[in-house]
Amino acid sequence: MTTGLLLTQLLNGLQLGVLLFLLSAGLTLVFGIMNFVNLSHGSLYMMGAYFAAAGYNAFGGSFLAAALVAVPGTMLLGVLVERIALSTLYTRDHLDQVLATFGLILFFNEVVRFVWGPASVYMNVPKGLSGTVDLFGLAYPSYRFAIIVVGLLVGLALYAVIHRTRVGMLIRAGASNPEMVSALGVNIKGLNLTVFALGAGLAGLAGLMAGPIVSVQAGMGEPILILTLVVIVTGGIGSIRGAFYGALIVGIVDTMGRALLPTLLREFLERSIAQAVGPAIASMLIYLLMAAVLAWRPQGLFPVKHG
Repeated sequence: MTTGLLLTQLLNGLQLGVLLFLLSAGLTLVFGIMNFVNLSHGSLYMMGAYFAAAGYNAFGGSFLAAALVAVPGTMLLGVLVERIALSTLYTRDHLDQVLATFGLILFFNEVVRFVWGPASVYMNVPKGLSGTVDLFGLAYPSYRFAIIVVGLLVGLALYAVIHRTRVGMLIRAGASNPEMVSALGVNIKGLNLTVFALGAGLAGLAGLMAGPIVSVQAGMGEPILILTLVVIVTGGIGSIRGAFYGALIVGIVDTMGRALLPTLLREFLERSIAQAVGPAIASMLIYLLMAAVLAWRPQGLFPVKHG
């Protein structure tokens, strides 16, 4: 494998990582603060992608219009889902939460099939980002590089919100000790709604950014939800820092494993066997990584700091 191809795959892994971060940041706070298992988070990502595609096509291919429809629309949808369907489940056990949010997955999949039909919906890459950028002599797609930049900027903005604002202070306190925060008279319902709306908005942003490079279709939220769960378990539940670093690790390991492992196995096995076994092992790498992390550090690599 050439140096250029290796760098390309590394950037692709980074791009997947920042998309996973946009999803995992909100979901890990919901886990950490509310102790709520929300399997429908991937559906919010899917709805964000559909909202983006609808805005893009309705306003003559304007990516800005797609953003203005997708992010606020997904935040509003998240608020409605939290108030109508999920707020009464916070005190229930995790099995009830899993069953209810799994039902929401099925519901949203049927909604998009009913509204947009069974066929995939497509968005084009914005014209200004349709070319390539020169990175260390490598021509890399401008839009994929823009995804990396947006993800890193969102990470910086979240860091500022979490560590420099009163809302962020309450979120950090809620992740560390939700019982104490409640006992001090903080409006837990309002805090929960804020966290859920923030998570939904980030999921919508991820759907918006992924729309031009993936097929927008019913069920697209489930595969990335699995990766997101691996991220938050690996990074540390309730930790934004863990979500960020965990997402980058999972994105790079998954992408580089799929690119390099089959080629590496050809050096030791027959070509036909390597071609059959390589992709299978590569698809297992992130789960092996998660298992190793759980065995070594059950709290995750970057858990919430207490005290």
